Order: sequence, then C-alpha cells, then structure tokens
Amino acid sequence: MSSSSPLLFLLHVAGAAALLIWSVRLVRTGVERAWSVQLRRWLRKGERNRLLAAAMGMGAALALQSATAVAMLTTGFIAAGTLSAAAGLAILLGSDVGSALVAQVLLSQADWVVPLLLVAGVGLFLRARRRDFRMAGRVLIGLALIFVSLSLIRDATEPLRDSPAIGSAMRYLGGDLVTAFAIGALLAWLVHSSVAAVLLFVTFAAQSMLPVPAAAAMVLGANLGGSFIAYVLTLGADLPARRVIIANLALRGGGAVVALLLLQRFGAFLDTLGATPARQVINLHLAFNLAVLILGLPLTGLVLGIVGKLVAPPPRSATLDRISALDPASLADPNRALSCATREILQMGEGVETMLRSVIRLYGQWDDTAADAIRAKEKDIDALHISIKLYLAGLRRASKDEEVDARALELADMAVNLESAGNVIADTMLGLAKRLDQGGVAFSPTGNMEIRDFHDRVLSNAQAALNVLMTSSPDAARALVEEKDLVRDLEQTLQRSHLERLQQGLSESIDTSNLHQETLRALKQVNSAFTMIAYPILSETGDLLASRLSRPKP
Repeated sequence: MSSSSPLLFLLHVAGAAALLIWSVRLVRTGVERAWSVQLRRWLRKGERNRLLAAAMGMGAALALQSATAVAMLTTGFIAAGTLSAAAGLAILLGSDVGSALVAQVLLSQADWVVPLLLVAGVGLFLRARRRDFRMAGRVLIGLALIFVSLSLIRDATEPLRDSPAIGSAMRYLGGDLVTAFAIGALLAWLVHSSVAAVLLFVTFAAQSMLPVPAAAAMVLGANLGGSFIAYVLTLGADLPARRVIIANLALRGGGAVVALLLLQRFGAFLDTLGATPARQVINLHLAFNLAVLILGLPLTGLVLGIVGKLVAPPPRSATLDRISALDPASLADPNRALSCATREILQMGEGVETMLRSVIRLYGQWDDTAADAIRAKEKDIDALHISIKLYLAGLRRASKDEEVDARALELADMAVNLESAGNVIADTMLGLAKRLDQGGVAFSPTGNMEIRDFHDRVLSNAQAALNVLMTSSPDAARALVEEKDLVRDLEQTLQRSHLERLQQGLSESIDTSNLHQETLRALKQVNSAFTMIAYPILSETGDLLASRLSRPKP
C-alpha cells in the first residue's frame, strides 16, 4: 500500500478494525452458544462471598472475551432474585479484570499460533457432530482472526510512522490527554467492545503512531466507555439490577477519570510498567482494573447504598393500555394477519418468561404480593390465548390457502403450549412454593442448588425459544431441540440424585421430597412448552425425523 493514498490507507485500517471487532464477537457468541448454562451456574456460585464472586466474574470474562456479556448475565440473576446485589457488583469488578487479562493474552502470540488455531478450528467446526465441539471450533477460528486482524492493523499503519501529518496529529493527542480519553471512551462505546478498542490503541502505540501517554489515556477512556455499554443496555432492567450496573460504572468509570488526572501529573510512572510502549499501555490497563477491584471490593456495600439513595424508583405515572396486535382489518391480508398473530404470541411468551423468572424467588421466601402478580399475569396469558385462537380461526375461515391454514395451526399450537406453561407456573409451582412456606420447611442446600440451576437452564431455554420465534433461525431451532433432550436427561439425573439423598436419611430431603420432585417435573414441562416453538421450523427444513431430531449433517 502506498502511503500517498489516504483513501486506501483508511480502507485497510477500517477493514482490519472491522475484522478485529467481528472476531471478538465470534469468540463471545461461540462460548455463549456452547457453554452459557455452565457459565450461568458458575456465576451464581459467587453468592457465597465477594472474593469468590470476583473470581467467578474474572473467569467468565476470560471465557466470553467481554465484561459486558458477563454484566448482562449478572443483571438477569439479580432481577430473578437468585443473586444478591453485593455479589453481583463483585462479579462485575472481577469481570473487568478478566477483560483486561484477555487483552494481555491476545497480544502475546507465536508465529505458529494462527495456523494451528485455524486448522484445529475449521476441522472441529466442519467435522464435529456435537454442537459444543462445533462451537469450540468457532471460538478457535475467532481467536485466530483476532491475531490476523492485529497483524493487518500493524501492516496498514507501518507506512504512516514517518508521515509528518499523522505525526503532528498524534503528538497533539499526546499533549491533550482529555481529548484522547474522550476519543477512547467514544470508540469503545461505538464498537461495543472495550477489548477491541484497547487492542487497537495498544497496536497503534506499538507502531509508534500514538505517543504512550495518549494511548494510555485512550485505554482509560475505553474503560469508561466499556462500563457505559452495560448501562445503556440495561436501561429497561429492574431497578436492583440497574443499581449494580450504575455502581460498577461509578467505580470503573469514575476510577478512569481519577487515573487520567494522575496520568496528567505523574505520567513518568508509565516507564516502570514495561520495556516497550505496547507493554506499558497494556500493563496500565491491567493495573488499573486490578486497582479498582482491590479498592472497590471492600466498598461494594457502601457504593450500592449510595447508588440506592441516588437512583430511587421513578414516580408512578399514568400508563397507557396495551393495544392488541390482532388487527381485524389485517384478516384480508393473510401474511399480515399471521405476523399480527406472531407478535401476540411473542407477547404471551414474554409474559410466561416473566412469570418463570419471578416464581423461583418464592421458593426461598414467600411473598403474597409477588404471588398475586404471577396469578394476575396468568389471567392475562389466558386472555391472550383465547384472543389468538379466535383470531386464527377467523383467518382460516377467510383464507382458503393451505399454507396459510398450516401456519395458522402452528401458531395456535404455540399459543396452547405457552398457555399450558403459564398454568404450570401459576398453579403447580406457586402451589409448591406455598406448601414449602406453610410447612416451615426448606430444600437441603444441595437440593436447593439443583432446583435453582435447573430453573436457570429452563429460563435460558425460554429466552432462546422467544429468539427463535422472532428470527426463525434453523440453527437456533436445532440447538433448542437438542437442549430439550439434555434437559430431559438432566431432570432424570436430578431425580436420581434426590433419591440417593433420601437413602442417606437427610431430614431436609425427606421433608421436601415430593415438593422437590414435582418442581423438577413442572420445570421440565415448561421447558417442553417453549421448545415446541422450534418444531415447525425444523419440520420445514427437513431436520426432524418422525419421532426425534435427525443427526446433523457433517
């Protein structure tokens, strides 16, 4: 590439940066699709103490290559009442350190790493039959492409090292650290990945394009921008979850501002962090997040208390009644009418998901208000079910198209299954939780952990099912049906585990035996109801046998 071609230079740098951003996402989504359940169970173990929570968050961020992804998982646990706010904040602080360690690892590679990762990754992805092995291949490919993108960035920027214009602009940033900080925060927000932004800044510093102080300021800004990503993504979350995200933003983002002020006054200390510009900048990133973790971990309760006072519940205001998506005028247009029915079924599914998320809290502490809210939501689900059935019946009368008729029947079946899931939660599971409270008994610690882990797995599948309903993705539908078999096997394993505890004569297991087993069966029924959303898609693509899922093609 000629250094005299600014357009070609921008094209090369933009392409390399785009590959870097996409590669980081490729790794994260591969881990989420293969091991999300294990990661969720791992994170919930952080409830025991804050140090363990920080360690769990660190490990999860290393696996997901993203502190934001860990934050989104954590807020879900807090909203469901299965994780305390203090443990959640400790997880987020640990995940920030894990994200910094990811950047350290990705900057260290040997010449043989990329071809080895590509050969292993492509081989696993194309030849493996098990989904988790295929996703492992996806992760390896993503890691290889991260290394490739960093090399492309280095090659693209090499001719600019001696450019007077670029040198002048970069020297300006070296003298205006506030502007460099703001650019770093903005870029991390725009690419929605602080890891990708940090790797980009460090690569520029290694190429001598950026002065070390400017790169350091940009990295600190990326920490602020990375924390702000989760804040925006959780604006609609429950208040307890939002408070944890805001507390993390205050600690990490506020700490970045303080670190910037220290950098302006004591910038010479960067020389002690490494022998090369790249090492100095990347070590600053790790040292900063470690400092925030060490200083912030003892203060989690205090910070959450302050945030709780500042972020009060919004004042109640008049609400607008929801308008049904079932537009009678659309019955003359079958495709539009089917879309209307799908939207309403999605509303049903979201309501059942809300019930499922809320009911598990009542197994630990009964709350009449929460129970009444779940029953009220179930009545809404029943009303939606009846409306959808009548609407689809009207569509079938108005249309003589066989394809429309078949799709209407599929949607009606989905509505029936979701209504059944709502009944299981509102009748069976609420009744079981009430019996626990009235009997003054509780599950054994092992049994309680099994129930909560199983509930979280079913909740994750319910969310995946609603995504399948929206996207109609055959791959996602196949994964959902595969998960149904795993849930069935897991339920049987948990039932056997419970019987073994009965044989040992554990008093808690004896007192709650029926409640434990019936809860597992109820959760399996809910999982099956949501999984049925995937069957019409797989039937259409020919991925279903008469009685079970066909084997994937190699």
